[in-house]
Formats: sequence, structure tokens, C-alpha cells
Amino acid sequence: MNTARHASERLMSWPSLIRGRAHCGAELGLGTATEEIVHFHGEHEADVHLTRAMVARLRPALQASTAVRLRAGSGWVTVRLDASSDIDLLATLVSAALQATAAPDAAPDRCTRARPALVVR
Repeated sequence: MNTARHASERLMSWPSLIRGRAHCGAELGLGTATEEIVHFHGEHEADVHLTRAMVARLRPALQASTAVRLRAGSGWVTVRLDASSDIDLLATLVSAALQATAAPDAAPDRCTRARPALVVR
């Protein structure tokens, strides 16, 4: 089961999210007109931009979740999508991310995953 596809289909129905390509090169990203909010890597992972301030506020709960991986100094978190409950968690974090964009971080915070190299043939 491709849980990332199920999660993306659910989130694409939200009127506040716009489909687009992620800055890190991931094929599918969703965001507002000004901020990238979530993008998907593979069939079982999503990165959510909560902002550094929101990560600091939610850190104890995020660290307690086995589905969430934090990145040092980043406002991005990775959610492992193995079950429908993980999709629910992702939806909750995307909702929090949308609220956090009302008060964005002072410094830009791009996804920490490297953009894939271009293949020239």
C-alpha cells in the first residue's frame, strides 16, 4: 500500500493547499501561495515544514512519536507513513504548519534533503 499517495490525495482536497513541485526536487509538494508546507519522498515518507518555532513548541510530543524524525536546527520534520494513523498524524502536522506560516521564521528554512543530481544523457 502506498501510504504517501493516500496521504497526498487526502491533503490535495484541502482548499488551502496548492499542488506544486518541492524545492528539494521531490515530485509532489503542497503549500500555500508563499510557503512550501509538505512534500513526499517515496511511498512511505513525507516532510512537513512546521517552522523552527513550532518544532520547539511541539518538541516533546514530536520526540515521543515513533513516526516522526526531527532534524537538528530545522523547521522540517519527516513523518514515516506506515499506517492510517500516521496519515492522521501527518494531517494534524500539516494543519499546524498552515497555522505556523502566519508567523514565519526570520530565516529561510529549506528542506535539508539534497536535491537529486540532474542526469544528462
